[in-house]
Amino acid sequence: MNSEAESAQRLIRTEVRYRSLNGYAAAVVVVVLVGLGALLTIRHALPPAFGLALVVAGAAMLPGLYMLQPNEGIVLTLFGKYMGTDRTEGLRWTNPLQSGKKISLRARNLNTARLKVNDKRGNPVEIGAAVVWRVRDTAQAVFEIDDYTAFVSIQAEAAIRHLATQYAYDTGEDLEKDETTLRAGLDVVANALKAELNLRFGSAGVEVLDSKLTHLAYAPEIAQVMLRRQQATAIVSARHQIVAGAVGMVEAALKGLSERNLVTLDDERKAAMVSNLLVVLCSENEVQPVINTGTLYT
Repeated sequence: MNSEAESAQRLIRTEVRYRSLNGYAAAVVVVVLVGLGALLTIRHALPPAFGLALVVAGAAMLPGLYMLQPNEGIVLTLFGKYMGTDRTEGLRWTNPLQSGKKISLRARNLNTARLKVNDKRGNPVEIGAAVVWRVRDTAQAVFEIDDYTAFVSIQAEAAIRHLATQYAYDTGEDLEKDETTLRAGLDVVANALKAELNLRFGSAGVEVLDSKLTHLAYAPEIAQVMLRRQQATAIVSARHQIVAGAVGMVEAALKGLSERNLVTLDDERKAAMVSNLLVVLCSENEVQPVINTGTLYT
């Protein structure tokens, strides 16, 4: 089994750098051959066949010229055999019998559509991402994959769908305390997405430079329900803080009254005072004061 795996690994085509010749020098040679051959033929200085041969030789060299822009490469093949990849920018020349396919080595952006998937809890969510990628190995991109641009698009969608199932949309009581979620752990999720994309794109000779989530939301059919759930959670959390603060204020008030000997209250009056203070401090509506003109015990 190991030998079979090693044999399969060796069959994967990887990029080989090709050394082309200076295209400007080759262009000068072409001009000289064609011009000299035409001149000799016209002046009959030599047999016409010799001049015609010079013209044909110059014309035969011409298809070997090609121009490469910065961050551009050309995959060269000779009668179906891979000869190498030239990444040298400028005017270059190679064997005219070789055929070439130019590939951009620049960084490209892929904005995925909004995908509807289920998160870890099974809730439907909408998610989209932006992926920055480029071709790393031109031989793999051309010979291992039929259409590497379509491959990148399809695999990116598959990776995002798989990623969404690994995380819950938001925190909850059913999750661990420090568990990563799609909403709160954007950096962690982005790094996980980048790692999975690089793993999927590896066979196509493509590398991911950056990936980020561009859209994240509950699906419309449950958005309103989840919004009410989040609002209820926020209200409960706020109530806890309000009650905790009110208890602290009541405790401080009773302690201050006791230390200064301003008034002496029995347990029943303390309970009534605590009740009134908590109503005043925790109420959402404005409290109407009631003036007691008698004593505390009437």
